[in-house]
Amino acid sequence: MKTAAVPSSLRKINRRLILRHMVQVATAARGELAEVAGTSCVTAGKIVDELLEQGVLEAAEVKREARPGRPGQSLRLNTQSPRFVLVQLGVGYTRMTFAALGISDDAPWSVEIPTPGSLAEWEKAMQEAWAKMIPRRGTEVWGVLMSVPGIVDEAQGRVVFSPNVHWSEGADFRAMLRNLTHVPVEMVQEIRALALGQLASQPAQKDFLHVDFGHGVGGAAVVGGGLYLGALPLVGEIGHTPVLENTRPCGCGSIGCMETLMSRRGLFASVQEHSKKAAGAKYSWDVVQKHVEENGIEPWLERSLRAASSNICEAMNVLGLGRVVITGTLTTLPAARDFMASEIKKGSLWGKFGEVGIEFAPRRRMRGMISVGIERLVVGT
Repeated sequence: MKTAAVPSSLRKINRRLILRHMVQVATAARGELAEVAGTSCVTAGKIVDELLEQGVLEAAEVKREARPGRPGQSLRLNTQSPRFVLVQLGVGYTRMTFAALGISDDAPWSVEIPTPGSLAEWEKAMQEAWAKMIPRRGTEVWGVLMSVPGIVDEAQGRVVFSPNVHWSEGADFRAMLRNLTHVPVEMVQEIRALALGQLASQPAQKDFLHVDFGHGVGGAAVVGGGLYLGALPLVGEIGHTPVLENTRPCGCGSIGCMETLMSRRGLFASVQEHSKKAAGAKYSWDVVQKHVEENGIEPWLERSLRAASSNICEAMNVLGLGRVVITGTLTTLPAARDFMASEIKKGSLWGKFGEVGIEFAPRRRMRGMISVGIERLVVGT
């Protein structure tokens, strides 16, 4: 759909360009924002003044090289006023907190509760959790941002399919949270949020495959500085690629998915199978970490890592990407991490004649969720 070139629409376009730039930088000068928007300093200045008045931006104290004339004003996203409520629906835990727009790194969550086994229990638990969440006096909350696992139709705000949290399928979380908080609610698939957080922290890296290992295994692709979107709300489901000779049942209903080998519980099950010490032990990720630290890359782990690396390479080859960012539990296993990096470099086609970039990074979920909130709830206003 074409946008008419009228002052109001041009203003929105300039506002969008400025805010998207501010998401990806720590600070920016007014002149820099005029260049980003491709407009005059006067026009950009009016937009900046409006954003300052609305509490989207704030002045930042930055030491700059001394130059003749009046020093330019440095700006950043507001770090003082919580504007969003963040909600993470996880397989093990549901978390909630208030967050300002200018968050740089993930902070501790204010509320953390074990994720219940039904929608009714979850709704009740959230009501009790919200009662404990008291914003500062005078705080104006602009929206709720919810991160959810599974296949998510973000436009409709619905979980289509969730192999690890089946009760969330079809639930109207937006209506539920809107009734609770009385502000707009936006949903984002959890791995997409992680990829957006990574992009915001390293904006120069505009093309990469993001793979996260946790209770499940998922992926998201960033191409040209934006999330790659398919025709269906189904992108990056690397964990549900079958692995030959793997007979473990998966929560998705299939047999032999890579997730059953490389998720937290999948690796724990493998340790139990191959270690007399761990046989019968209660589930704990510490058991996996200690076992791999003491025993290194055993044959069973090598097979699992090769399968995961192969799936990652296939995705990189299909999408034409030469860089992969890996987050989650695998980053806590140095031996496994190094082995996988080697396998990806050998298996990626780009590695035959170019340099494959591999980064093991911390999760930046909150920053990714804030990026979604700014794009959907702030940019267009």
